[in-house]
Amino acid sequence: MLALKQALSLVSTKKTGTVTPWSPSDESDLIAWYKNKVGIGVSGVEVTDWLDSSGNSHDMVQATSEERPIYNAATGSLTFDSSLSQNLQTTTQISLSGEFTIGFKMNATGTNNTIIGDNTTSNEYFKITSATSLRVKTDADLGNLIVNDGDLTDVYVVITRSSSNLVKFSVNGVAQTSAVTVTGTSDIDAIGIRATNVNSFDGEIFEVQIYDKTDSTLTSNINTYLANI
Repeated sequence: MLALKQALSLVSTKKTGTVTPWSPSDESDLIAWYKNKVGIGVSGVEVTDWLDSSGNSHDMVQATSEERPIYNAATGSLTFDSSLSQNLQTTTQISLSGEFTIGFKMNATGTNNTIIGDNTTSNEYFKITSATSLRVKTDADLGNLIVNDGDLTDVYVVITRSSSNLVKFSVNGVAQTSAVTVTGTSDIDAIGIRATNVNSFDGEIFEVQIYDKTDSTLTSNINTYLANI
């Protein structure tokens, strides 16, 4: 009986290990991270800046009051009004010449809207062209990614480009069959607009992650992470 009690005592006091959740900051190839509810500066409810949580200082800012998106502290979303060309921009250029992975969560309320792009160099953007189509354009080379089922309204999206320049994407964690070849360097210095001050975003953006590599594990981790925002 004593031996049984000792065994039960040992089992009941045994500690179990915990698994640390994956974070974008775990990745050495993280280029920029505009994190939900983190690094957001406001004037009232107007977003003055969205700091880069990657540590690479690609901070997005907006000095003009009417061009500032509106912050929702409860959800961490930034609401952009395309009629006011609201956007954020960085002075530290992001250039992706090879592989890349870009993840974002958004709730778009319009089409022909730029999610991220470059407002100082033309023909550089990731833009919704219709409810079911997302266009990637780099150095004037472009491709359209088509959603298999559903639309690009309230979704999280992961876009990848391989070493052979093949661009694919997933929507809400589901890999889409659409794929295009897009060559050239993807330049990014803005959220919600492209050069010059056109095709501004309409709706909410919750988070943006940018990496200069692609692999299936990274895509899976980003999808899981964005699903929980």
